[in-house]
Amino acid sequence: MSNLGWGLQMTVLGMGLVFGVLALLWGLLRLVLRLEKHGARRADAAASSPAPEAAAEPGEAMDPDLVAAIAAAVVAHRAVRRREAAPAMRTFWPGSLIHASRWLGSGRMRQTRGFQRRGR
Repeated sequence: MSNLGWGLQMTVLGMGLVFGVLALLWGLLRLVLRLEKHGARRADAAASSPAPEAAAEPGEAMDPDLVAAIAAAVVAHRAVRRREAAPAMRTFWPGSLIHASRWLGSGRMRQTRGFQRRGR
């Protein structure tokens, strides 16, 4: 009976610890959200009165040099990601080496055939 009491005590302690940490994280996230909203209000107030030289008209296009720089960065990023892709890293395409080795063949044979007892 003492083992049951100890087990229940550990269960309550473990669950209490888990829910306590979850409540602490919940409170921390609520605090961060409140601080973020407060900071956003300050940023909105500062953005509502921009400097005259920084003001842009709503329909104005972006600077062509900036657009070219962004396009070059996107192309470079795609080239790097393409080289890191799984098919480019493989030595052989999946399914191209069905009978690659005897070890592989014997392993596949054991997996696909049912067990048969050898006669004596």
